[in-house]
Amino acid sequence: MQTWQLPEHIADILPERARQLESVKEQILALFRVHGFELVHPPLMEYSDSLLTHIDTGLSLKTIRVPDQLSGRQLGIRADITPQVARIDAHLLVQNQGINRLCYSGSVLHAKPDGFLTTREPYQTGAELYGCADTVVDIELIDLMLKSLKTGGISNIILSLGHIGVFRAIATAAKLSDVQSNQLLGMLQNKDREAIRALATSWQLDDIWTNAFATLPELYGDRTILQIARNRLPQLTAVTQAIDVLEKVCSAFPEQIVHIDLAEVRVDNYHTGLLYAAYAPEYHDAVARGGRYDGLGAYFGRNRPATGFSFDLRVCGGYLATSTRPETVRVAIADLAAARDVVENLREQGICVVVDYGMEDNSGSLKKLKKQGNEWVIE
Repeated sequence: MQTWQLPEHIADILPERARQLESVKEQILALFRVHGFELVHPPLMEYSDSLLTHIDTGLSLKTIRVPDQLSGRQLGIRADITPQVARIDAHLLVQNQGINRLCYSGSVLHAKPDGFLTTREPYQTGAELYGCADTVVDIELIDLMLKSLKTGGISNIILSLGHIGVFRAIATAAKLSDVQSNQLLGMLQNKDREAIRALATSWQLDDIWTNAFATLPELYGDRTILQIARNRLPQLTAVTQAIDVLEKVCSAFPEQIVHIDLAEVRVDNYHTGLLYAAYAPEYHDAVARGGRYDGLGAYFGRNRPATGFSFDLRVCGGYLATSTRPETVRVAIADLAAARDVVENLREQGICVVVDYGMEDNSGSLKKLKKQGNEWVIE
């Protein structure tokens, strides 16, 4: 990380890397476009309530707040674009009663980095679909996520699937409080089966629920784990429906490497169902995450089913081939006035032309615009 005169985990993007990122961004947005997703640009900051910081603890901790000198209200610098897009669907596009496909690409800012090697300013890029609750929509978004990552130069992708509905169904049946549910959610990440059992036992839960919570950390592996889950988890309707959804998604990607993990519940509070993520061998964490978040728009006045994914474009483009600067032609300052029309014509054709002031510069060009007889030629 470059930290000279910059906060920790914040870095400049220099020309070569910037060209690389802009190139992959153009390709991914083009991919979104041919799949019917329309680009939106939410603002970098809003009133903090609009960013859902008051109802999502994790998001609240990530959000940097500043006072608005115009209104006196508290502003938040966005830490996640998804709630903003949900607001756009619910409020600004309320006249669209059917499906809305929206995409975005822009910087977000985190108060603290998610990890030791991560930036506090991810370039969040993603796609969201509103208005349909069917699993086929989740399949469409997962397919688009995989295509996006391949466009970004990431290969050997492992698709990880989970479903927050399994845990929440068991927590509801066990009559856990919100505090208790959050405690267990945190422990599930460590997959410490005995610690989970001890905690559930201390709450004097029935054995069926204690065993179910202790079983969740063991339910990970390939596609066959779903049948094991059916046999070992309580026969709750919501649990059965969640496993049905996971099986349908698996069937849609027969050639894809799939990993199931029913204890993988690293989600924002607004997620409600299917969870999906992408991993690759070169990266220490997921390169993309997504999931279903039905009802998020209700806070903005429009309750709609929704699903979507996002990833940090900076991470995505890391293994692309080095992007080279465009071929450059130099024109001497003494010739510029006479060659003005020729220079502008070359630039309109996409050819980079720089003015040579007779000093050393970093263009690296060996080509020059010279006048030969009555014509200007590149030599």
